[in-house]
Amino acid sequence: MPEPEQFEPLESYGEEGRAVASTGAGGAADLGTAEAETLEPRPPGTAGERAPGEPEGTGPDKKPRSLWSDAWRDLRRNPIFIIAGLVIAFLVVISIWPSLIASGDPLDCDLAKAQQGSQSGHPFGFDSQGCDVYTRTVYGARTSITVGVLATTGVALLGGLLGGLAGFFGGVGDAILSRVTDIFFAIPVVLGGLVLLSVVTSSTVWPVIGFMVLLGWPQISRIARGSVITAKQHDYVQAARALGASNARMMLRHITPNAVAPVIVVATIALGTYISLEATLSYLGVGLRPPTVSWGIDISAASQNIRNAPHMLLWPAGALAVTVLAFIMLGDAVRDALDPKLR
Repeated sequence: MPEPEQFEPLESYGEEGRAVASTGAGGAADLGTAEAETLEPRPPGTAGERAPGEPEGTGPDKKPRSLWSDAWRDLRRNPIFIIAGLVIAFLVVISIWPSLIASGDPLDCDLAKAQQGSQSGHPFGFDSQGCDVYTRTVYGARTSITVGVLATTGVALLGGLLGGLAGFFGGVGDAILSRVTDIFFAIPVVLGGLVLLSVVTSSTVWPVIGFMVLLGWPQISRIARGSVITAKQHDYVQAARALGASNARMMLRHITPNAVAPVIVVATIALGTYISLEATLSYLGVGLRPPTVSWGIDISAASQNIRNAPHMLLWPAGALAVTVLAFIMLGDAVRDALDPKLR
């Protein structure tokens, strides 16, 4: 019998360690040993390099960035955010520790120095009671920042909670909340402050904060309601509902993280508005009252002597303007970073 024909293997080594690999079309390719080893498929996720033209953070070993990480990256590159953040950080520090830059007592006054200008150790001069304007300006930041932060926190929590629940459940509760917010929107803020705070005898910040929360929550409530209504219509919420997720889980895990961005933007911008509102009410005599140190109180006292001693008005008014501007700039930067339509 004739011997069976010997078939060559698909891959064999020729001269000098060269590899001969089948090309899949009846032919063969002469490859080096090192090159032949690369014919094995690379395990997924080991590429390490993104393809040309592929956006950063989308490679096989990269996790997709969230809205918050993208926003933080944009904020770090925004000079407006950096400047506003530094100003606000400085204001917060001197609000907590005013003695770092002002060693005097804001209530220590000397009538013999009333309305005098700048002197050694008193760069801003003295007010009509002989108090150091520089010291009072520094200590006034504590009151304004405290009122602004606490009022904004209360407004965001109350308005966000009511608006979020109304937007999620809808029905009669949503209709009632909409009519209540319409009533509050019809009340002028300054006129409401004149009426409500005129009967309060306390000189602390709490009545002013309570008034701001009472008249400020409808705006945040309407923003939160619209944001929740938009978020609950997304596919991931419908999928969670189909899988049997409870209302509490959907609100906390799926809707709130994706609906809170507009509330944060509006609250950040409103913080500067509440600081200016506190100064306005104190100027009108229905907000904070002496012996509380406030920019609004100092501006009100200085307005009567603006021709004789303009420095009394210049410094507290300038500090108030810088503070409000810093928070508005911060809010604008946060809005630009969190709004996907602006990308």
